[in-house]
Amino acid sequence: MRYSKTLHVLMTDIGETMSPLDHRLAPLQQWTITALHHALTPEVAVPANYALGTWESVSGDASFRRYFRTHFDGRSYIIMDAPPEKESVEPFVDIAQRLLKAGLRAPIIVAQQQEQGFLLLEDLGDEMLKSLLNKASGQPLMDAVLPVLATMASSCETAGLPDYSSAKLQEELALFPDWYLQQHLGLSMTSDEAEQWQQLTQTLVDNALAQPQVFVHRDFHSCNLHQLPDGDIGVIDFQDAVCGPLTYDLASWLWDRYITWPRAQLEAWMLQAHQQLAPQVDEKCWIRWCDLMGLQRNLKIVGIFARLHYRDNKDGYLEMTPRFSDYISAVLPLYPELASSRVMLDKWLAMVKK
Repeated sequence: MRYSKTLHVLMTDIGETMSPLDHRLAPLQQWTITALHHALTPEVAVPANYALGTWESVSGDASFRRYFRTHFDGRSYIIMDAPPEKESVEPFVDIAQRLLKAGLRAPIIVAQQQEQGFLLLEDLGDEMLKSLLNKASGQPLMDAVLPVLATMASSCETAGLPDYSSAKLQEELALFPDWYLQQHLGLSMTSDEAEQWQQLTQTLVDNALAQPQVFVHRDFHSCNLHQLPDGDIGVIDFQDAVCGPLTYDLASWLWDRYITWPRAQLEAWMLQAHQQLAPQVDEKCWIRWCDLMGLQRNLKIVGIFARLHYRDNKDGYLEMTPRFSDYISAVLPLYPELASSRVMLDKWLAMVKK
């Protein structure tokens, strides 16, 4: 394939996403032009009078990163802008290579400038599984996603990844009392409640650490998985990957942000995953691993949603809290060891505005 002799970057208006005064705009634009030329048409010089148009914004995430789309000779690319004083792009680059090496469909990194926090990426498209997920499509999508989970667990390298340690798990669980309970509800624990919370924390940490420790995406849900034209599943937003519990990513998929599955369906999918991920583990033990892992994650998420609202001024997250409070309340009655925590948590979660 031969590229054209001039570079055309076609973009649409992004409205308020980028201000003309944005100090990162000019270097990002210039780097994008140069990166596209060097990566795709090294024999063609950048036109001296070339000027960029406007940018097409791509939905961002809960971090400080932002994403834009550009088109060149019939192909589209994603530009990531990650202010280095906020977060490094190095983990993204590292994890992308691990996923690609394992045969998974992460975006290929076309060009990078880590010091400035700029990446030029393969565009995996806009067809998130979120837009496809419904009662009828649940089983086919589970069938498509499960091999991705299995490959991550069995084939993605974990050397050098942070451990999902006891300290990290406890730190995440503390987001619930710190941000949801205290900041959002304006409540403090009594001494008895603090003791019950500590017991619950220890139960959930022990459950996580008892499992095989594998590559964990850590945000494996329907917005971070894309249906690609060739039928493969594309994986994004993986930069926070760790070495952690086998059921963590499965729990992220099962207890989704946008659709709630009946208990019977959840258990059927847990057992389907059991056959691919850990058939040697007792089924009852496996389901407990999944349920308590989901409980840990969902408590953390409720805390994160409150933090995103109050600390980071990000709208739209608190509105998702009721679904996750329902997830928490549904699991508590299933395990006798959670009985003392159930009364306490149900009281707090009842204060969520439905």
